[in-house]
Amino acid sequence: MKQLFYLIIIFGFLACNNEPSKQSMKMNKQPNIVIIYTDDQGYGDLSSFGSMSMKTPNIDELGSGGAKLTSFLNASSTCSPSRAALLTGSYPIRTGVINVLWPRSGGFGSGGNNNTLKGLNPNEITIAEVLKNQGYATAMSGKWHLGNELAFLPNQQGFDTYFGIPYSNDMNVENLPVMLDNEIIETVPDQSLLTKRYTDFAIDFIKNIEKDQPFFLYLAHTMPHIPIFASEDFVGKSKASAYGDVIEEIDFNVGRIVDFLKEKNIFENTLFIYTSDNGPWLNFGSHAGSSGELRGGKFDVFEGGYRVPCVISWPTTIAPKTQIDQLVSTIDLLPTICAVTGADLPANKIDGINVLDILKNKSMPELDERFYYYHKGDKLLGVRQGNWKYLAPSTYNEIKFPGEDAKPGISTWQTKFPEALFDLDTDLRELNNRLDDYPEKAKFLKNQLAKFQIILDNEARPIGELER
Repeated sequence: MKQLFYLIIIFGFLACNNEPSKQSMKMNKQPNIVIIYTDDQGYGDLSSFGSMSMKTPNIDELGSGGAKLTSFLNASSTCSPSRAALLTGSYPIRTGVINVLWPRSGGFGSGGNNNTLKGLNPNEITIAEVLKNQGYATAMSGKWHLGNELAFLPNQQGFDTYFGIPYSNDMNVENLPVMLDNEIIETVPDQSLLTKRYTDFAIDFIKNIEKDQPFFLYLAHTMPHIPIFASEDFVGKSKASAYGDVIEEIDFNVGRIVDFLKEKNIFENTLFIYTSDNGPWLNFGSHAGSSGELRGGKFDVFEGGYRVPCVISWPTTIAPKTQIDQLVSTIDLLPTICAVTGADLPANKIDGINVLDILKNKSMPELDERFYYYHKGDKLLGVRQGNWKYLAPSTYNEIKFPGEDAKPGISTWQTKFPEALFDLDTDLRELNNRLDDYPEKAKFLKNQLAKFQIILDNEARPIGELER
């Protein structure tokens, strides 16, 4: 009898030791993924990135509690190509989404006539699709801008649910649609309420997820793309006029999502990424953001067009106050998320790389050796390796007189820019052309640019296209 008692004790002890602890189970659970993507927010438009006139405590806290990325680049300086690159991990030329996509009826300005109906090819594999295969619930809230025809909408690209507008808020302005999944539920919305409504939808999505199911939320704010709007509670609240009001409202709503994740006790295991689709639309002056100490903005191949603020939080994995100065890009998010979740990489060839190690504060010297490319349309115009950046001869949009309030200023799209080589380590504003000082370096990067142009041209996949 005594022997039986001891056996029971021993087996009970072993059973307790073999049962995983709550902590280990928590650590092994797949993380939730949140990406917040703003529109035309410049490098200098967070207080943690140098703004003295805008307060962004919630976004800043994400960065201080995790990682601040000081050299984070998009794959384009315009809306549609950058969004395609984010979701697919591929350069725009590879996916065929090389220019801004327009709806059937355009908006103001040039380029508003879409003679063919185009969008991200349904054969492209998005972050949502790779995560859905891993059992994730997926949702998108906000601006899509990758084709507004049924075949191109978010629900056909891996998202379980979608709420938002299908393109930019300056397009088709007399009939601007708000969509829920594949249906238009209203037109010409009150744009001052969009930031709050997108956030409300995002929180409701998280609230209604089945217990313990991981989720992916992609929240792409319309703001601060012009025309800009802040809700009544935020008008006149910042020290940076209407633009600052918009940014501070976005920050407040980021805080709402963070608070809700903490309330549900899931923030610790949430990979939370905040960044922007490209640099500021400088032509709109007081209604545009700031590139900080960078040159140029939206549409440019200068750093101000491509480099954007980025903070990443994941408390179980990323140490507080991590600063990453090496080049990381939106195209790196898909392969990194695959590594984080155990998902397979897409069968389609991609260009991004897994940067999980550097988020864990491990060395990644390969980031200093990688080549990173800048484009306009189907042409590569620049390449960066480490702090060296080569630009081929081109034209750019020189701002002569920035606009006031909601009116565009005076600019020229045809200002010539010569072949150039910049050392970004000492010349972040790209003002000191070192072409004559380092001809071999320039030749090396120029040749690399030409080689990769040929590769992309040969490997380019077709954009999605429908006949009218």
